[in-house]
Amino acid sequence: MTSLVPRPPYNKDELQSLYPANLELQLVQILLRHGERTPVTARFQNTGLPIFWPYCTAVRQFKSAVLDCSTGQFTTLEWKRRLESFGPHDEPILAVGPHGELDGICEMGMLTDRGRETTFDLGTRLRKLYVDQLGFLPPELNNADSLYLRATPIPRALESLQETFMGLYPPHTRSPSFPPPTILQRSLGDETLFPNDSSCRRFAALARAFAQRAAGRWNETDEMDYLNKLYGKWMPPASPRVAVDGRPRLSGIMDTINSTLAHGPDTRLPKEFYDSKGRAIMEKIAVDEWFAGYKESQEYRALGVGGLMGDVVGRMVGSAEHSSADGEYEVGRPQHKNRAEGNEKATPIRFGLSGCHDTTLAGVLASLGALENDKWPPFTSHIAIEMFRKNNVASETSTAAPNAPQATIPPAENAGPSAGSGSSSSWFSSLFSLFGGRATPGAPPPGIGRKRSTELEPHEKAKLQGYYVRLRYNDEVVTVPGCRAPGKHLEGDESFCTLEAFKAIVDKFVPKNWKQECSANVKGPAFPTKPEPAGY
Repeated sequence: MTSLVPRPPYNKDELQSLYPANLELQLVQILLRHGERTPVTARFQNTGLPIFWPYCTAVRQFKSAVLDCSTGQFTTLEWKRRLESFGPHDEPILAVGPHGELDGICEMGMLTDRGRETTFDLGTRLRKLYVDQLGFLPPELNNADSLYLRATPIPRALESLQETFMGLYPPHTRSPSFPPPTILQRSLGDETLFPNDSSCRRFAALARAFAQRAAGRWNETDEMDYLNKLYGKWMPPASPRVAVDGRPRLSGIMDTINSTLAHGPDTRLPKEFYDSKGRAIMEKIAVDEWFAGYKESQEYRALGVGGLMGDVVGRMVGSAEHSSADGEYEVGRPQHKNRAEGNEKATPIRFGLSGCHDTTLAGVLASLGALENDKWPPFTSHIAIEMFRKNNVASETSTAAPNAPQATIPPAENAGPSAGSGSSSSWFSSLFSLFGGRATPGAPPPGIGRKRSTELEPHEKAKLQGYYVRLRYNDEVVTVPGCRAPGKHLEGDESFCTLEAFKAIVDKFVPKNWKQECSANVKGPAFPTKPEPAGY
């Protein structure tokens, strides 16, 4: 699948069905795939496809923070980038586009102008829903205190996040004193926002095993023969047959086809590459190769996306507990008083945006038993993970646990003064009295978010009551199969999973120590000995 064709905005009847009156939206977390990009590797230049594509206007207007040592102040250096490459005898030459372009040349795997347009448009669609239609987010911002923003270390993911934020809150909707928003990133060795086979040896071994199984399953089939009739004459002499594990791999062929389809006529392949039957076969095989492991193996789920989903659920539980574990702790914003004291300045996290990848989205859906077709996530796809509470949950929780700290989630409104002003009582010190222990930067956030459901005490389970989780993938509702059972969903709608049930499903594949599990049992058997279906 290549570019996404978004559906129209929800109409009034759809909104009433999707957002029932007896539920109140409390927290939204968006996982978004980056926008359109160039291929990650140059392929099929024997067809006349250019190596270098002239679709990246951003490289003409880079800005960097530069320290002026004479003043001790940072200033901005504006510059443009041109690509250099190898000539036929290894001499340096300038990279040029199909018509001799020197500027605006993309690197491999780089977000293009088209990708910037579609991710900006995603932000405008999110604004239409959450600001204009639902009134969940404020129309204007004084600061980003209620937002959680994160991206992988891959530049196209960060740039797509930035474009989406710009569409959600364009400059005229931010106050003149709006401070720079915090965007969280991790080093590659700690990254769990995509399936990190480069930093997780055991996951890499599992991925290789499932890929090899797919090769054995598909390489000698009528479907692969059909693909060879289409693409075989363009394959390199050293690897003349199209195959799952060919060179290029079948998924690599799909990558180039999808990237070319998303852009202009100057960077197109011969017409046989766009045969609709061939593309459908290729997509089905690639989905089996890359994502079957999530459907079949709990270990695959745990090492691939378990850490990410543990974080997602932890923020939902933190929001239900009214604690800083809702994402506020990760942003590192100091607070002035306990949330329990009802301080208006203690703004809870309401909305999260995470810039990630196709393998993230498909891995999450497959791990929840919700990847029900053979379609690869298009560019700029997104998953909205929404948490709701019953309108009377605050009073119910108060009755069930009278000594628990309570707070009211404020309605959408402009945030208060920027962080750093007001009382000298810090948020970190307030955690001591609220949770019985001092939390400091570098220590885990408070609460029960990462505590296994099977280990929760009755009073802890009570904190989850009255909360529901619903997923939408590209604006279409998806249902987790384990939430269909009686008592595990909102009465009358199986797509609204109880928070308790959703946490229990996810807890089964959240690793206790991801790095340790990544380095253990590397050469062990890759396939489970008994069925381990996803989503239960």
